[in-house]
Amino acid sequence: MDKESYNLAPKEAYDVPPPEAYSNGSPTYEKPGKIVDDRGVRINEAAALYGDIETAEDYGYVSRGLKSRHIQFIALGGTIGTGLFLGIGRAFTNAGPLSLLLGYTFTGVAVFAMMQSLGEMATWLPLPGAIPQFCARYVDGAMGFAVGWNNWYNSAITLCAEISAASVVIQFWNGAVDINVAAWISLIIVIVVCLNIFAVAIYGEAEFCFASIKIITIVGLIIFAFIIDLGGGPTRDRLGFRYWNDPGAMKAYIADGSTGRFLGLWSTLVNAAFSYGGVEMVAVAAGEAENPRYNIPKAVRRVFWRILFFYVLGSLAIGVLIPYNEPRLLNAQKNEAPGGAASPWVIAVYRAGVPVLPSIINAVILTSATSSANAFLYTGARYLYALAQNGQAPRFLLRCSKRGIPYYCIMITALISLLTYMSCSSGSSTVFTWFQNLVTIANLFTWMSVSIAYIRFHAALKAQGIDRNTLIFRSPFQPYTAYFSLVFFALITLFNGFYVFPSPTKSFDVNSFITSYVGVPIYFALYLFWKVLKRTKFVKSSEADIHTGKAALDAADAHWPERKARNMIEKIWFFIA
Repeated sequence: MDKESYNLAPKEAYDVPPPEAYSNGSPTYEKPGKIVDDRGVRINEAAALYGDIETAEDYGYVSRGLKSRHIQFIALGGTIGTGLFLGIGRAFTNAGPLSLLLGYTFTGVAVFAMMQSLGEMATWLPLPGAIPQFCARYVDGAMGFAVGWNNWYNSAITLCAEISAASVVIQFWNGAVDINVAAWISLIIVIVVCLNIFAVAIYGEAEFCFASIKIITIVGLIIFAFIIDLGGGPTRDRLGFRYWNDPGAMKAYIADGSTGRFLGLWSTLVNAAFSYGGVEMVAVAAGEAENPRYNIPKAVRRVFWRILFFYVLGSLAIGVLIPYNEPRLLNAQKNEAPGGAASPWVIAVYRAGVPVLPSIINAVILTSATSSANAFLYTGARYLYALAQNGQAPRFLLRCSKRGIPYYCIMITALISLLTYMSCSSGSSTVFTWFQNLVTIANLFTWMSVSIAYIRFHAALKAQGIDRNTLIFRSPFQPYTAYFSLVFFALITLFNGFYVFPSPTKSFDVNSFITSYVGVPIYFALYLFWKVLKRTKFVKSSEADIHTGKAALDAADAHWPERKARNMIEKIWFFIA
């Protein structure tokens, strides 16, 4: 491939000393985290990408400050936000419990397939931002440009969506209703910027704490649902699958009969795509992870349990606790009730007669929204950084602080969060719904791009004589797994706005059509812009750059000490984190 298409130096510039060269005069490392303080390793990683030591020292480079527990908890609960607590309620009332369960399961299978592909690429070459660089190296420089800027605006808009959601959630409590929503928006923006701007370890610790709260809460809610379903609540009423019989397991949506039930199921796929959004963040963080060749595969495998326990069992729990025609839930959605009032979890707690839990759940939802905002500010900044590394964004964005923070990328992404102030006039709930519709299709384009990049990566390995059996992490059933996820997400993208078209009961909805499909021309406009401007060509498998920067990463691997548990408690902890 022509290196100029993504602004990388010739391969010879990336040759770095073998692992033993790094140990001359350098300290021995007793602790896993100590390697992030070794400036020499950081500079050599940067020099492998930029082409010379002088440029690397001038601009600096990100720091590998995310510990194993940070990465594992980011994988398990990092981007679980309002989709699972609030957005899932509308999918439930539109489609019914069985459709909700099937929709989240089907989408979860496709997301896991995509993550397997991404995990293999990110383990081979753990770079900051990752996805735009993979697309540029293995497919086409124009695709790297398109997916990079698509991912950036996706992260920036989702940042707005989560801040907007948090400002809605706060209004659940009576004392917050009379305070201007702009005050809450300002407070949340300041918090997430502070968590990102100083050191990546601070971001990692914040996400570790946020994810712990979300994981404990979701596990608690699923146990609560099991107890209530079996009659262990204050009313001693055993529910079983009562609501699957009356009012029913699948609700007709838009049309009648089997067609309506199928459309109801399809609507849950679109909603699930929003809820799963950000699951790829593990790969984005690979460039700042300690011992990435160990931690990234471990984190990718954890995604399966995240999908199973949190989304699949969570949707099942909602379906057995309340009926889809629950009046309080329908009224809360119709009247755009603030916060947890529109959450099916809170409605289920009210019905069970446990008065103290709604406020606790609402506090967790607030924590989740803030956590997701924090996570998407991080990912948006790293996508900008990856674009700058590709030569597809201004070069000043490469500049990092002494602690390895790309501060220009963070501040530019944070500026987009100011759009959230629109909710002061148009209503937080309305803005949140608008943002959700806008970013869903951006998520789908990201996942399709990952699948395409992996298909080309798989072909490049074969063409260049690299045996996949020698890879540290080798995803199963490839490349068929990648083809499956690509087709699945393409179908959802094509039909995600099916409800906007005219039918016997409704006319064509122009506004919904725009929000459902505006992402399609945006992505292809970005692609064509770079294609025409730089005259990029599709990468041949035999010429795909699968080695640039790898030698420095391989050399750094020699410095990561093996984690050895000294007792049973450490064995359990190392298994978890």
